[in-house]
Amino acid sequence: MTERVYNFYPGPATLPLPVLERARKEFLDFAGTEMSVLETSHRSKEYDKTHHDAMDLVRELMGVPDDYRILWLQGGASTQFYMVPVNIHTPGKPIEFVHTGTWSKKAIKEAKLFGEVKVVASSESDGFSYVPENVGFSENASYAHITSNNTINGTEWHYWPKVPGGVPLVCDMSSDLMARVIDVRKFGVLYAGAQKNLGPAGVTLVIVREDLLDRVPENTPTMQKWSTHATKDSLFNTPPVFAIYMSKLSLEHIKEIGGVREMERINRAKAKLLYDVIDNSDGFYKGHARKNSRSLMNVTFRICRNGRGDKTLEEICAAEGLQRRLVGLKGHRSVGGMRASIYNAMTLEGVQVLKEFLVEFQEKNQ
Repeated sequence: MTERVYNFYPGPATLPLPVLERARKEFLDFAGTEMSVLETSHRSKEYDKTHHDAMDLVRELMGVPDDYRILWLQGGASTQFYMVPVNIHTPGKPIEFVHTGTWSKKAIKEAKLFGEVKVVASSESDGFSYVPENVGFSENASYAHITSNNTINGTEWHYWPKVPGGVPLVCDMSSDLMARVIDVRKFGVLYAGAQKNLGPAGVTLVIVREDLLDRVPENTPTMQKWSTHATKDSLFNTPPVFAIYMSKLSLEHIKEIGGVREMERINRAKAKLLYDVIDNSDGFYKGHARKNSRSLMNVTFRICRNGRGDKTLEEICAAEGLQRRLVGLKGHRSVGGMRASIYNAMTLEGVQVLKEFLVEFQEKNQ
């Protein structure tokens, strides 16, 4: 095959090359069926094994306790913005949020359709450049919600806030799922769209503590109940079989390289390469996030001239990067600047190539 680019797009994002190669090899003959997985019945024994293997791998790699259910759902993480309050909001109790950017803003908007929402902390006044510290939630909260990583502004939670007993902590972990070791017990619900750190677009992973499944009102539409999908192991209706199959291959890949702990070690090494370039650039590169809130997954920065962001230089950098097979380096349209998304599947080699390019670009243009 032709040489591949280094893909720094924020999502859908790069996938491990061994996973893509295996999927290509099996594409016309899935598990000896002489059919593609795209054609195979979700009720077949071949797909059933893949489906449950994927669930088992999530439980093993993340250390998910037995009293949590693992769901494969459709609609993206954005659908969970309303499915969370549908399933676990307690009427008369406020839903409490920490507001750290675009994705928490969207989740707040949906939650307001179901009850009172309180924002207990926010970094909006400083352009979402940090994650608030010493966050507290009230004992009367229905549930507490955070977004663990902000893809647009490049911030990430480096601690998990404490919640009062009986108040579940809900986390949108779409962009840093399995990027580092976490204690699932600290959360009542975790959810993540697959297309950044797990697999292709089309499936969302939801991990929910079993006791929370009983909160949903009886008159809730069937497909909006987590309990519907938990009872049938996410096979109540036809699941997104190809996306789950690809996620299963990616999970196997993470296991093969040493699991989430090794994945975290690699991710920290990758992030350090780029943050060192920013910190040692004498202001030519200016990171958006405060150092104590920097993301392992999305490195966001401006290219500066005379102390100010220079859009022309940024456009030149993105164009020259493309010529070097470095794609997806433009910042989000809402904030501009530059962004390198270095999710789990991005190799250390790819980040090293980007580092060398950025150092060279500064030498030519400062």
